[in-house]
Amino acid sequence: MNLTHLVTFSLWAAMIEFIGALLIIAYLLRSLVVLFKTGQVTGARLIVADGIITGLSFKLAGTLLKTIELRSWRQIAMFAAIFALRTVLKRWFAWERSHLQQDLQPHNL
Repeated sequence: MNLTHLVTFSLWAAMIEFIGALLIIAYLLRSLVVLFKTGQVTGARLIVADGIITGLSFKLAGTLLKTIELRSWRQIAMFAAIFALRTVLKRWFAWERSHLQQDLQPHNL
């Protein structure tokens, strides 16, 4: 069995996306620990936003790696839709994160 067949772009993309999913789960668990220990909802939400932003970055990288193997217009359209959705979600969570950070800072008048 040839080793080059085991290491394809699809396999690398899947592994990168899996790491992204694991990061999101790890940050969610961390936020639950913070929530139960301190009761800080805003701090827990900030941790979740950070995790989703980080995880989506990995998932976007995996999606981009998959473009090497796109063969049909249907695959290209599906890629574009997934890429757009992940990009919009990442930007929305970045916006949410900035608002949560503003809420945590003391207001100076």
